[in-house]
Amino acid sequence: MKKVCVVIPTYDNSGTVAAVIASALAYCRDVIVVSDGADDATRAEILRFGDDIDFIGYSPNRGKGYALRTGLGRAKERGFDYAITMDSDGQHFADDIPVFLDAIEKGGGELFVGSRNLTAENMPSGNTFANRFSNFWFTVQTLRRLPDTQTGFRAYPLDRCVMPVTRRYEAELEMLVRSAWKGIRIAPVPVKVYYAPEEERVSHFRKGRDFARISLLNTFLTIAAIFYGWPSILLHKLFR
Repeated sequence: MKKVCVVIPTYDNSGTVAAVIASALAYCRDVIVVSDGADDATRAEILRFGDDIDFIGYSPNRGKGYALRTGLGRAKERGFDYAITMDSDGQHFADDIPVFLDAIEKGGGELFVGSRNLTAENMPSGNTFANRFSNFWFTVQTLRRLPDTQTGFRAYPLDRCVMPVTRRYEAELEMLVRSAWKGIRIAPVPVKVYYAPEEERVSHFRKGRDFARISLLNTFLTIAAIFYGWPSILLHKLFR
């Protein structure tokens, strides 16, 4: 049986992080929480769990990509085979963790990506567009299709995990594309999603700046796909 942990990166999510950690602990006893320079009461909420979790905190805020690299690095150091990543804003349901555990044991892939219902209640229209946009460029860059390339609910194989170079929200897209170029099999698994009403929603995504960063990354990855990505995919297929 694979040794699996849960990694939760968080930044200024004091209203939801404790419930997310508690729910994750109900399905996995090994939880790593990374406080990415939180300025509110997030750190205090995390520290309530004491030795029940592995806590990493630093300052200032360095971005989700940096937090993921830190958490996944700790998981690898501790000898885990897989790390399931969850967001701390309450969008993900911990009772889907067994779905990932089952997929890991059955195989059929190496990196498992949650596939959300994109027509869920309160789903922001901008998220649907962003996901379709990301899905399209992922297919161009990797010659593969995935129904949901934007979710942070994933299971990474730590022995072959591609650590992100980028530091913010674009990191998760980068990791998917580079994993495909590396020959890692990527498989979707169905997961639920909860979107709070707009007046209750907490998001740290900066629409102008972060979308520009993602667009620049897509431009770079598309150019890199021509000279490196597509040939790498072909070689992996020929010698698998």
